[in-house]
Amino acid sequence: RTGPERGADLRMDLTIDFKEAVFGTTTMVNVPRIEVCPVCHGNRAKPGTAIKTCPRCQGSGEVHYVQNTAFGRFSTIRTCEQCGGEGKIIETPCPECAGEGRIRRRREIEVKIPAGVDNGFRVRVPGEGEAGLRGGSPGDLFVYLKVRPHPLFQREGDNIILEHPISFVRAVLGGVIEVPTLEGTSELKIPEGTQTGTVFRLRGQGVPRIHGHGRGDQLVRVKVQIPTRLNAAQREAMQRLAAAFGEDIPEDKGFFGKVKDAFGK
Repeated sequence: RTGPERGADLRMDLTIDFKEAVFGTTTMVNVPRIEVCPVCHGNRAKPGTAIKTCPRCQGSGEVHYVQNTAFGRFSTIRTCEQCGGEGKIIETPCPECAGEGRIRRRREIEVKIPAGVDNGFRVRVPGEGEAGLRGGSPGDLFVYLKVRPHPLFQREGDNIILEHPISFVRAVLGGVIEVPTLEGTSELKIPEGTQTGTVFRLRGQGVPRIHGHGRGDQLVRVKVQIPTRLNAAQREAMQRLAAAFGEDIPEDKGFFGKVKDAFGK
């Protein structure tokens, strides 16, 4: 006899923001799925009508066949063809589901996304898959996540990476700057003589560890910006600085001066 059958699992893809992946969120998703018929509640018969025991198998869902051969008597058991193995006959099917016991609908389902997820992470929502057959339990819904890139931050494991520009004056003299974080801003001390590519660590300002405690760090990689244009006062100041460091910076002779030097005149 055919018994209860578990419903199928469902899969859907969901794109979330970078900060939602870091800190977690709760969202609603619209899922097309097969549900138990709300009119007949899955028994497939029109409400108020009778469900009869199959007269052929007497409700067992199986039919015994006996065959006499020259080698003796053989007995076989087959699924009842009249009731399909269910042991009952529905004379008046439910008009809502056409006697199927299930209907297809779209349903808004709440999905709780934990903090610290990343691309490809799978969230399981138990019991929100398709309805089972003959009283079987429903399947599960599996939501696969895709994380949108952030315009400032990148992620490496549980760490957040930020490339932050600083002026060459700040790199030389040092000082305190403010850098953006996922939760606002944070002060960062820049020591004197900082070089491009130097990485500073803001502890505990990274991604929460999804399978552990605490958070990763934010790594700030500085990029020293060299000015491409200087006014007269800035150029003079730089020349004095060069002289203080013992560097000989020749005066710019201009285009015609360079031509004269090239021809030895």
